[in-house]
Amino acid sequence: RRDSSKRQKRRMASSYPNLSFRYSSVYHGAMNHNEMLSLLYDGQEMTVRDALWKDIPMSQELFRVLQCRCVQKLSRIQQLGPASLLYPSAVHTRLDHSLGVYFLALSILRSLARKGCESLFTTQGVKSFLAAALLHDIGHFPYAHSLKELPLQSHEALAGELIMGERELNQAVLQAGAEPAMVASIIDDTLFSDDREVACYRKLLSGTLDPDKLDYLNRDAWFCGVPYGSQDAPFITSHMALSGGLPALEEKALGNVEHLLFGKYLMYRSVYWHPSTRSATAMIKKALLSALADGAIEGKQLYGLDDSQFFLLAERVGHPAFENIRQVHDGRLFQVAYERDWCETNPFDRDAASLEGRGKLERRIFERLSASYPALKPWQVVVDIPEPISFEADIPILLADGRRVPFLGRDQLFQSDISRVFTRCLRKTRLYLPAPVDSKNVRNLLE
Repeated sequence: RRDSSKRQKRRMASSYPNLSFRYSSVYHGAMNHNEMLSLLYDGQEMTVRDALWKDIPMSQELFRVLQCRCVQKLSRIQQLGPASLLYPSAVHTRLDHSLGVYFLALSILRSLARKGCESLFTTQGVKSFLAAALLHDIGHFPYAHSLKELPLQSHEALAGELIMGERELNQAVLQAGAEPAMVASIIDDTLFSDDREVACYRKLLSGTLDPDKLDYLNRDAWFCGVPYGSQDAPFITSHMALSGGLPALEEKALGNVEHLLFGKYLMYRSVYWHPSTRSATAMIKKALLSALADGAIEGKQLYGLDDSQFFLLAERVGHPAFENIRQVHDGRLFQVAYERDWCETNPFDRDAASLEGRGKLERRIFERLSASYPALKPWQVVVDIPEPISFEADIPILLADGRRVPFLGRDQLFQSDISRVFTRCLRKTRLYLPAPVDSKNVRNLLE
């Protein structure tokens, strides 16, 4: 049930970090056209200057949300983590990105309002969606996606807990006219909600052409100095529409979906999954798995850290495997000793798909190499297989006559077979080892 009293909200917040909550709809009445336009354009007294989108308008109340300590922490987490070892200018932060997502979310709502799509939206819902766009990454882990796959809570779940349980942030969200439980439900779609407005916001915030993807592709490309991820965000946001209460894209912007999927592929190939980026990510993951398995750290110690605190933890704990983390910090990465295309029917790849299976394979490789390389340590043998990735689009296309058709039913290029080709080209099975190990000695271990 939805809590409406301040006493119930305080009680809910006090149970953090073990709280559970759900958002059920209470109809407040949709805005009319003028009310929605006024909400989205008036009262934006503050302006935040951004390198990518320039002036970002914001209300004073939402600006106070931005100033909360757990939000400002994002300014100390680099958006791309170890990618800055490859592209030195890629030192932009999660806070930069969060502001960009908020700006694009505002742009989408303004576009929908100009088209008279306000019948679904309430004042509280709009404010909650904008707060969710700004706060969607507040639970994010340090050092980009190095902690992915570890047995930890999702960053969306952690964001929901912070919004509901961190008093300063919870009160700032309320004062901004948003509903904390609604904000959390928009970010974390595993939370129960039977609200049609929340369902729409979830699709807007996390879909094929969502503001998250539009910002990170543009921003990451800009700071890396590469052209691949650049998207025509103003054109895309201006051609967003609603159909059946859910986001759709006008047909004239169909080519932008193709461009985005191509851009995503090229950014993964050149930046996100570059062999050097994957080396740093895998080295950190291996160190943390070793420390967790030995009981040197607990998963909850990794929550709420920024990049500096993460490296301080590595120094303080003193587990020998954390030498991997120190080497990443110093830019001394393991080299690719072996690489081939990932294959789902290959026994090695099938076993390495799970963390447990991967660990067994790494131990086996270490045992066979240690006789020739006595200085080699168990945590220096790192097998890396990137997670599955999708290049399919689920956004419906709105035709000029008002009919709605699936993207795959209208687009002739990005069919499911093309998506599989993209995925096959990107996913590589790699073995990373310290430079002294001769790659010729490891080929028979993986084939």
